Amino acid sequence: MTDSPLSLTALSAQLAEQASALAASAGSPLTSPAYLDLVRRAQQVDALAEQVLKLCVQQSRDAGHTWQELGDLLGVTRQAAFQRFGKPIDPRTGEPMDKTVHMTDAAERATRIVTDVLEGRMDAARPSFNAELLAAFTDQVRADGLATVAGLVGAFEGFGDGEPFVRRIGDHTVVDIPLRYEAGDMKARVAFDTEEKAAGIFILPAETA
Repeated sequence: MTDSPLSLTALSAQLAEQASALAASAGSPLTSPAYLDLVRRAQQVDALAEQVLKLCVQQSRDAGHTWQELGDLLGVTRQAAFQRFGKPIDPRTGEPMDKTVHMTDAAERATRIVTDVLEGRMDAARPSFNAELLAAFTDQVRADGLATVAGLVGAFEGFGDGEPFVRRIGDHTVVDIPLRYEAGDMKARVAFDTEEKAAGIFILPAETA
């Protein structure tokens, strides 16, 4: 028998207790090993805060609030809010879709692929492509795509601030990687299929959901 989910009241109480413990530890004189304990406590607070936020969003949806309202409050698009907190139903089965990311190295692999593509090492990138992408993503397609991006935001200057963002969308594992160009920020998006092969590579405006 599995435990029932904790209520918002119980989770909030746990969060308050952990946050108080963190504040007490941070306010005390620290020796070197204690800094690692501070990180552990902060990690626990962060995990509990995420659970509280998810439950608050769920209850707001149950009360009739829209994804647009929640996105505005969280400072993201309604699509981004849904992708983070929603519970999509698979139209093929009628069951909730699995949002668990199973590719533990998705961020590293996506970053490597994007680096190879941007630097023209297509022979290194192509072994990671599935058959459809291998056929579609020719050297000409790459050149035309990069020319379009250069026309919008100028020369590529390097990877942007922030870590790659990995999530599961439908049957795909999707990774967004911040990129910095001379006239604006963009992001690379790599989608992996169920065989963990790259099924799509895009360069998009940074605000794209």
